[in-house]
Amino acid sequence: MELVGEFFGTAVLILLGDGVVAGVLLEKTKSKDAGWITITTAWALAVCFGVLVAKALGSPGAHLNPAVTLSVCIQSGEYSIFLPYAVAQVSGASLGAFLVYLHYLPHWKETKDPGKILAVFSTEPAIKHTLSNVISEGFGTFLLILGIHAIFSPLNGGASGIAGTGFVALLVWAIGLSMGGTTGYAINPARDLGPRIIHSLLPIPNKGDSGWKYAWLPVVIPLVGGGLAAVVIRWVIV
Repeated sequence: MELVGEFFGTAVLILLGDGVVAGVLLEKTKSKDAGWITITTAWALAVCFGVLVAKALGSPGAHLNPAVTLSVCIQSGEYSIFLPYAVAQVSGASLGAFLVYLHYLPHWKETKDPGKILAVFSTEPAIKHTLSNVISEGFGTFLLILGIHAIFSPLNGGASGIAGTGFVALLVWAIGLSMGGTTGYAINPARDLGPRIIHSLLPIPNKGDSGWKYAWLPVVIPLVGGGLAAVVIRWVIV
């Protein structure tokens, strides 16, 4: 049941998250050019409802993110869940991206800019500078994992249930507003990889390449940043 929850929770995350990007970037939508605040707000809400769906369908941890799963594995010392969770998350993200494609079906043809089409599915840096991009994704994911630990820490009262989910959504909103302008804050390998695969496979009008030269970074670096945060939490903070 955990894998079912991870699959559908991540699908909801991407449907709502990539969906807002499509609404803001694609031509002839009613939300065209609504801006960065709209995108970051909707992504925060996407996290909230993705987590709630995952929990309701059998995944109490509701990771939705291989970097979160890896951090849990490092903190517990048990790694058996990592691969099956990651597969479920990437698969769910792929489904969510496909549903975005269907939802905005007539708008792809109207959008002539291949960069905007790719941006619906995956992240790209505002300025391509590998070291800076690594720092951005690493810092963002480090803060995500540290922030989640702080939210559920007994020293802060141990938030749980809807309250804990809401605070995680606020954390993602804050990361997006404050740190997301550099790389688009993937901070989640599944969020980037699954939709990028869908972009490469679908017959989308006017699309360009899928940006595979950059694709390693939003997959690998969030795992590194999340893993480092987990190491700090396990051996320094706790």
